[in-house]
Amino acid sequence: MASLNMKMKKRDNYGAEPDKKKLAMAGIRHQLLLLLRRRHRLFPLVSAFSGCLLLLLLFSFSFPPVIHRSPLGRKNQVAVEFKLLVPVLLDKTSQTGRYLLIATSGGLNQQRTGIIDAVVAAYILNATLVIPKLDQNSYWKDISNFEEIFDVDWFISHLSKDVKIIKELPKGEESRLIGLQSIRVPRKCTPSCYLQRVLPLLKKKHVVQLSKFDYRLANQLDTELQKLRCRVNYHAVRYTQTINKMSQILVDRMRTKAKHFVALHLRFEPDMLAFSGCYYGGGQKERLELGAMRRRWKTLHAANPDKVREHGRCPLTPEEIGLMLRGLGFGREVHLYVASGEVYGGDATLAPLRALFPNLHTKETLTSKKELAPFARFSSRMAALDYIVCDESDAFVTNNNGNMARILAGRRRYMGHKVTIRPNAKKLHKIFANRHNMTWDEFSTKVRKYQTGFMGEPDEMKAGEGEFHENPTSCICRKKKANEQLKEDEHDSWPWEYSDIGNVPMATRSGLDHQSEVDHEN
Repeated sequence: MASLNMKMKKRDNYGAEPDKKKLAMAGIRHQLLLLLRRRHRLFPLVSAFSGCLLLLLLFSFSFPPVIHRSPLGRKNQVAVEFKLLVPVLLDKTSQTGRYLLIATSGGLNQQRTGIIDAVVAAYILNATLVIPKLDQNSYWKDISNFEEIFDVDWFISHLSKDVKIIKELPKGEESRLIGLQSIRVPRKCTPSCYLQRVLPLLKKKHVVQLSKFDYRLANQLDTELQKLRCRVNYHAVRYTQTINKMSQILVDRMRTKAKHFVALHLRFEPDMLAFSGCYYGGGQKERLELGAMRRRWKTLHAANPDKVREHGRCPLTPEEIGLMLRGLGFGREVHLYVASGEVYGGDATLAPLRALFPNLHTKETLTSKKELAPFARFSSRMAALDYIVCDESDAFVTNNNGNMARILAGRRRYMGHKVTIRPNAKKLHKIFANRHNMTWDEFSTKVRKYQTGFMGEPDEMKAGEGEFHENPTSCICRKKKANEQLKEDEHDSWPWEYSDIGNVPMATRSGLDHQSEVDHEN
């Protein structure tokens, strides 16, 4: 009877899927026996290699492939990728067992690039991202955390289909922070670079922190990854309600003064000038002050101010940026919002710009001390206010090519190619130096000539040119939208014309009359 039951069990199991692990072990034993029995050297090696391949093949079918949510598909679309650089033994639960910590670096907008790329890095590594830690030890000494500047709940929920993001490590994983060492990936690290350098450590330690995380991801990426960058930058990263409310107050107060206004991002702080290595005519006092500050950066070498200026790397002075705007056709009646920190030289440095544009406004002139008090002690929150006002302006101008200038230029391209003026400093410095030897008409003509291609026009930059944050071509459609005609009709109703060298607003006579009425009422 017992033997009959055994036969029945064998019949019942006949045709069932064999145990893959037992089959693999049997394969290994078989190859070892062949190695012992065969005397020739070549055949044992071939047999052993084939056995290993068989084992690897069996294990690859025993585990599911790595599944990433596709950035392109927001509606239940998934992209199944078999990456040779990614071990096939990763399973679908890897996101909840591996955590990526990010420590950003620099000022607010430099940190913004780190936040954007942190999401993409977590996606590449298939890891859970812990909300990035902001830099509180930089030159500005701002102690604000992520939640005090950005809408953290919106950030997490908006990207939930792309990357799992949490505010802090789970309680069971906090012990891993003891003795945790930060690593720094190279600048412009490619996806394969992350898979080779970070993933093995992430598999071993389960928690990895990347430090000094700014521009640590390659500029050129796969289109899907670039679109994820755009989704983070232009949709997921947004400021807190407190910052947005105060910014809107500033914008509304500018609009009450003029229907249209120009925003100037003026980088002329002492640290900016020291870093640039430029000289601005301040004599021995300037050389000593900026020289001592420049020595804080141990990696910077002595600079030749004349050569730096010839190469167009010196930020324009307030007077130079004012002359450029006047040369482009912006009149004295234009209302100018100046976004800046501490200007080197104070009011004396700003005086020439104010003479060219008397209607000059700042955060401080548009608000009371009480209104600005919650932000005044925090440089990043003040920078956030400027960022929003500049983005809402009718024309954005910059005297530099820094982080905020590039990021805002990219955002304004993405949002419909709003007027964005970047100075062609390499050529402009020549006419600034000789402006007293030419008539105003000659000066203005040369300014317009040199600024062609620097006025924020749609085809101004080629695809892939510059930083992706400045030129997000992968995310911009060239197809004309139906509502463009409505916008054109709206623009036609403005009392402004546009010059033949780009989208430079110039007031018509009726516009000037309207503007003077507004000024009189205020």
